[in-house]
Amino acid sequence: MASLTVNGASRNFDGDATMPLLWYLRDELQMTGTKFGCGMALCGACTVHLDGNPVRSCSTPMSAAVGKRVTTIEGLDANGQHPLQVAWREQGVPQCGYCQSGQIMQAAALLKDGRRPTDAEIESAMAGNICRCGTYTRIKAAIKQAATMKGA
Repeated sequence: MASLTVNGASRNFDGDATMPLLWYLRDELQMTGTKFGCGMALCGACTVHLDGNPVRSCSTPMSAAVGKRVTTIEGLDANGQHPLQVAWREQGVPQCGYCQSGQIMQAAALLKDGRRPTDAEIESAMAGNICRCGTYTRIKAAIKQAATMKGA
């Protein structure tokens, strides 16, 4: 049996090691905040952190998560008060909302070292996350706002 840590809780996995992490999170653990988008690691809707780094969970096999720390949108802040979540609401970022957990998780990885990224750095870091509604301007504004907040 393989073990990993998901949002700070120790978990065991006894299934197919090639199964995508996304399906373990959604189907086995019932954590539905992480979304299935394209299934090919192209859209970013399924972004989670693996040992603090953003990965596309639709193409990350369970074998790659064994012994590691996984953080999902549910684990960013249980009460939805992470600076990015607050900024997302204050900037009115979500429209349909489908891509938002992946967008926030990608942005959280960008801000994890506490610095204030430039527009070019934000655009580069977020380039692999697609928003069908086109809220990119509000996403950038929310990231900039969160970067100024304590705990980002």
